[in-house]
Amino acid sequence: QVQLVESGGRLVQAGGSLRLSCAASRLTFSAYSMGWFRQAPGKEREFVAAISWRDGSTKYADSVKGRFTISRDNAKNTVYLQMNGLKPEDTAVYYCAAGSTLIPGTRVGEYNYWGQGTQVTVSS
Repeated sequence: QVQLVESGGRLVQAGGSLRLSCAASRLTFSAYSMGWFRQAPGKEREFVAAISWRDGSTKYADSVKGRFTISRDNAKNTVYLQMNGLKPEDTAVYYCAAGSTLIPGTRVGEYNYWGQGTQVTVSS
């Protein structure tokens, strides 16, 4: 059974930084595009960032462009999300996901596997 386990979420002050990690197991990690999504209370899950399995190309939501960076280490079966310049509106549960699409998707339905999430709270 595929497992995606996120870590790194915590309480941080506005303007601070965090690095989230997502470790995959029982998955041919190098053959999957990986994405990060987030969900705030009372809101729908939204796309944050994604990285292709094929060429490492990336996509970002406009709200995080220039502040967040997604990367992957295929040798470690891990995807990362470096978050800088955090804002209170970044507060959410952050989920990683694995998708078999050639081009990294931005929609929930394009991903096959999901982690349980890690809480990020940004105080003002």
